Amino acid sequence: MAQYLRPLRYSINVTLDGCCDHREMLADEDMHRNAAETLAQADALIFGRVTYEMMEAAWRPSAATVARPDWMEPFARTINAAKKYVVSSTLDQVDWNAELVRGDLGNCVQQLKQEPGKGLLVGGVMLPRALAELDLIDEYEFVVQPKVAGHGPTLLAGLPEHIDLKLLSRLEFGSGAVAMRYVPRR
Repeated sequence: MAQYLRPLRYSINVTLDGCCDHREMLADEDMHRNAAETLAQADALIFGRVTYEMMEAAWRPSAATVARPDWMEPFARTINAAKKYVVSSTLDQVDWNAELVRGDLGNCVQQLKQEPGKGLLVGGVMLPRALAELDLIDEYEFVVQPKVAGHGPTLLAGLPEHIDLKLLSRLEFGSGAVAMRYVPRR
């Protein structure tokens, strides 16, 4: 595997039964602090259309229709300032400091990884699965919520081959959630 200047990290909240539905997740101060720290490790974010539209609707300054607690502001500032790449064949244009990515996904992401910087961060469900299949994810962070959702979508559903991971770190939150960081064993 080639060495890259910018590692690609995948971070996702997941319930104990593998559900990645954002509506099932805790939104407390510890979770937002951890998410802001994770975002700050990246120069740019890579989103699929669904995740981009969801994050834009929730975090773009003009989208804020309800007052947020002060502890959400570091995350809001960080995500608003971040460069975003949006993988989509259906969107005609994006803004919110974003650029459309079209063409061969593997080549496009490899080019982004070759650029100098701290790293890239991907979120969501479908796009990370495609990137995992291409063996382009350098680090995984699963924030496991103390909850059983009983529905999907589920983490990396449909992945054709397993990925062996090595634990890098583990962080427990007061809520009972646990953030675990892994790297693939290559």
